[in-house]
Amino acid sequence: MVATIPNYDRWQEVDRLRAERNAVANKMKGKLEPSVRQALVEEGKNLKEGLIALEEDLVQLTDKLQLEAQSIPNTTHPDVPVGGEESSVIRKEVGSQRNFNFTFRDHLQLGKELDLFDFDAAAEVSGSKFYYLKNEAVLLEMALVNWAITEVSRIGFTPLVTPEIVRSSVVEKCGFQPRAQNTQVYSIDNSDQCLIGTAEIPVGGIHMDSILPDSDLPRKYVAYSHCFRTEAGAAGAATRGLYRVHQFSKVEMFVFCRPEESDKCHEELITIEEELYASLGLHFKTLDMATGDLGAPAYRKFDIEAWMPGLDRYGEISSASNCTDYQSRRLGIRFRPSPPDPPPPNTKKGKGSSGPTQFVHTLNATAVAVPRLIICILENFQQEDGTVVIPEPLRPFMGGLEVLSPKTK
Repeated sequence: MVATIPNYDRWQEVDRLRAERNAVANKMKGKLEPSVRQALVEEGKNLKEGLIALEEDLVQLTDKLQLEAQSIPNTTHPDVPVGGEESSVIRKEVGSQRNFNFTFRDHLQLGKELDLFDFDAAAEVSGSKFYYLKNEAVLLEMALVNWAITEVSRIGFTPLVTPEIVRSSVVEKCGFQPRAQNTQVYSIDNSDQCLIGTAEIPVGGIHMDSILPDSDLPRKYVAYSHCFRTEAGAAGAATRGLYRVHQFSKVEMFVFCRPEESDKCHEELITIEEELYASLGLHFKTLDMATGDLGAPAYRKFDIEAWMPGLDRYGEISSASNCTDYQSRRLGIRFRPSPPDPPPPNTKKGKGSSGPTQFVHTLNATAVAVPRLIICILENFQQEDGTVVIPEPLRPFMGGLEVLSPKTK
């Protein structure tokens, strides 16, 4: 019977059989002739067997439908530029490129002279695109993380440290494809788990399959985690050193909000990013990314690219995305709107006091991607004598250290 039922009728057939099974169960509650009871037992047994087969088939069909649905990207904001990355539009520029009156060094050379990195040992231990941070580079990473969490949490974001291994289904529901060709996701063999490429994934899942009170929105988090990416297909000069690595630390902002608030929250997130990087004295530009550069979940995305002298170009240091209800629909995150105040006239007590649940909107934005900010700091604030000046906001988080100096031999 199962094989002959078209896919679009499976759900209706399951519902029908469940209703018949319940009806049979109700009939058996009273006193019955033995022959009638036996007939009902047989009918119930047949219904149960039919339901088991259909429900197993329905689980497979639902999983297949979920995967097909996940291949459909979000809609885009009407103001998003149409085209490839080259069509992206600059919405803001802060500072200007530094004019060096000496031969500047890239972060690899500076790291060697200041004894901050060890890529060779990491390559032996872990493979290419891994690294050890040493000496003041360790303090600089910790300073960037603590500074970002301190600054963002003081404006109402709840700090989190997240799991770094998550279920593959959560990765998929957030809009990433762990099994796709050239995936950026590390999957764990013989399990349904993956390493996270961003804290966006575990934070997005923190309220999975739940209904949030309207009074709790917007709910804002600032999360610290390590991130792991395969960097499949990456090549070129921008893969040298710290720019593109398999493991790094990151501080991520994440917001759950009402649908009508998401554009405003998006502006808030990009403003926080811009203020953070401006306070460090970086030269950067903010881009409204074109349709061809949006990932599947993003309705609109702003990228920030900072000037990196060693690359002789701008490099991405952060992004801020409004994913509307793309992730929340898959993750099952809703809210129940508060009843109007005052309630509509002629509303009976207990009726119409709250409307149906709605899906929240989710947004994410990078506060600090540590390796790329280390590149920016080393290359932009280097001095002719080989020292590097630490940006003033970070000094309290580095024990008052103001300058990185070459080690005396």
